[in-house]
Amino acid sequence: MVSKKIKENKLFKFLTNSYVIIFSSFLVWMFFFDTNVQLNKEFKKEIKELNNTINFYKKEISKDKKTIIELQDSLQLEKFAREQYLMKKDNEDIYIIEYDTLKK
Repeated sequence: MVSKKIKENKLFKFLTNSYVIIFSSFLVWMFFFDTNVQLNKEFKKEIKELNNTINFYKKEISKDKKTIIELQDSLQLEKFAREQYLMKKDNEDIYIIEYDTLKK
């Protein structure tokens, strides 16, 4: 008696239709098991990472351009050489002071 009611239900008839079963299995296959979908996700992730890398290098290029403009001045160039490359004049002594940053 219960099975008769279930079999007469419109939803049951629709879901047991062979076309619906085949189409739904096709959709499940395409969305979860198809390799092209997985490759597409991987490519999107890679594109996002590459765009982040591009933005990072654009920022670095703008910093370097500013530094190049600042180094056009001879005093700034001397200051840069002394700080970055520890260059000195012949009659100078350089002392490097390092701070202990470890907390005890």
